[in-house]
Amino acid sequence: MKIGFVGTGLMGAPMVRRLLAAGHEVVVWNRTAARAEALRSSGAQVAPSLDALARDAEALILCVENAAAVHEVLFERGLLPAMRAGQIVVDMGSIAPHEARELAARLHAHGVQYLDAPVSGGPQGAEEGTLAIMVGGEETALAPVRDVLACMGNVTRLGPSGAGQTAKLINQTISSTVLLAVAECTVLATRLGIDPGTLRSALAGGFADSKVLQLHGKRMAERNFAPGGTVATYLKDLRNAERLIREAGLALPAAELARRHFAELAASGHGNDDIASVVLVTQRSNGLAP
Repeated sequence: MKIGFVGTGLMGAPMVRRLLAAGHEVVVWNRTAARAEALRSSGAQVAPSLDALARDAEALILCVENAAAVHEVLFERGLLPAMRAGQIVVDMGSIAPHEARELAARLHAHGVQYLDAPVSGGPQGAEEGTLAIMVGGEETALAPVRDVLACMGNVTRLGPSGAGQTAKLINQTISSTVLLAVAECTVLATRLGIDPGTLRSALAGGFADSKVLQLHGKRMAERNFAPGGTVATYLKDLRNAERLIREAGLALPAAELARRHFAELAASGHGNDDIASVVLVTQRSNGLAP
């Protein structure tokens, strides 16, 4: 399949490489052109404009940071007017569910199909093709691109437009509380004289084990906060989740505590650091040096 791909950053670039490795023809475009050009050596074509990107593609995949960036690409930079009726837009970034539903309605009015398909798994999952891909939208829109998405990970349709983004926010809520627990126990283990790396090995395969423990726990112990997923982007998701929880009429104190920790982290100048840097909040609240 010929695929137009918009957004070739930390997540998008390895996703493009997975598609190319599976034999798809991929044409890329990025707001920062150098990031798109870097994929030529992997076999991607680089579109000179969004018009050219849309012209021949059977499906268009967006992997941009937030709803504002989606609107910029589709409407301000003119991707939608260049599209044909029947084409499919797959939005693999994280936005609020109500924003996904609004986009679906607006694109459907132009005869364009829309899927919200956010992912979880980080850059490593994108490289390995093991992403969790959570899809909202009609099955008739998903069927033609299911195999395309499967090149990048496990594809699950949750329901109509917005359902994929709802699942992503639930995912972020779970992972945020686990990150907090790992941060606190990393600090506790260190204080009690247990090496966090040895502890991770000891817990591997048990009920306390998780990707968060193994990947982010390692980052916490090593103070490696070079961004995979940034605090600012993660906090955007947690704030969207807060709205979802409120609209559901629920009080979820663990989720609220996690959101507050990440908000504090961003406010203290760590917005561009990796989410593992949340361990710094636990250290600070206990009067410990970072």
